[in-house]
Amino acid sequence: MEIITKESQSRHNIRLHNGKNMPIVGLGLWLANDPQQLEDAIASALEAGYRHFDTAYFYQNEEILGKALRKWIDAGKGKREDLFIVTKLPWTGMTTDKVEFFFKLSLKKLQLTYVDLYLCHMPTGLKFVDENNLVPTNENGKVLYDPSTDIIAVWKEMEKLVDSGKARAIGLSNYNERQVEKIMKNARIPPANLQVELHAYFQNRKVVACAQKHNISVCAYAPLGSPGRKAIDFQVVKFEVPNILEDPAVLDIAKKHKKTTGQVLLRFLLQQGIAVIPKSTNPDRIKQNIDLFDFSLSNVDMRRLEGLDKGEPGRSFPGFPGMNAHPEAPWKQ
Repeated sequence: MEIITKESQSRHNIRLHNGKNMPIVGLGLWLANDPQQLEDAIASALEAGYRHFDTAYFYQNEEILGKALRKWIDAGKGKREDLFIVTKLPWTGMTTDKVEFFFKLSLKKLQLTYVDLYLCHMPTGLKFVDENNLVPTNENGKVLYDPSTDIIAVWKEMEKLVDSGKARAIGLSNYNERQVEKIMKNARIPPANLQVELHAYFQNRKVVACAQKHNISVCAYAPLGSPGRKAIDFQVVKFEVPNILEDPAVLDIAKKHKKTTGQVLLRFLLQQGIAVIPKSTNPDRIKQNIDLFDFSLSNVDMRRLEGLDKGEPGRSFPGFPGMNAHPEAPWKQ
């Protein structure tokens, strides 16, 4: 198993098939919507060495990220080309006529002329009502799915964004191995990245193996189990939040290395060549989450953490109610 050596944080990258580097540690921005708090968090992250920022149209914070990055660039602290910015096509944009529409909205909000990586956020499309209605429901509160979603037709529109130079790379999020294979068989430009839920309790091994077979980089969202979700009541979604940070095995390994449990869990994924995008707005935790390159987990440590995998029962984000009826539901059992 490859071990990342002790080098400068900013030099730790995953090489994408387009020849560009994606920093292996990024700041995830889901559930970060307080403007000042998020702007301060992004400033702290930039100061700590983060250059990879992961957002989405669905997160409704692209404007905050764009403002914070513009301040940093205008202050002469860095250049646009130093950054790796990821955003995503919303579920309501999974039609051929909405890919460019939503992409342009994201660019405007981010105050950018291009993004480094643009992902299809979810293979299950929702009905488009307007650009502000991200989870449309009927009068009974049921989510309005679009069963006509054509993931191949949407991918071909994604490829046009690369042709234009406005998306340097394109990829997938929440796609299963069958869907990845389907895209690969029809792609002119293959996916550069697959972003999926991935942590010690849910190691998503089949999907990771499928991505690696096709030289698609993997990025783990909720790499710490997304503990921030405990504080929210998110509309139509109900989920359990796994308490990985207090698992006895993780606590034991952290004590041995004199590191936090969060650092151990992130390092576990890094040593597998998997990128991580932990979310935090706490300046100290932001620094801790990128301070991962001065220690290595032993083979014994890695085996213990691998043994925590619960398989499918470990998945914490189930999708919206009724999603399994959609033809492209990724987690249909």
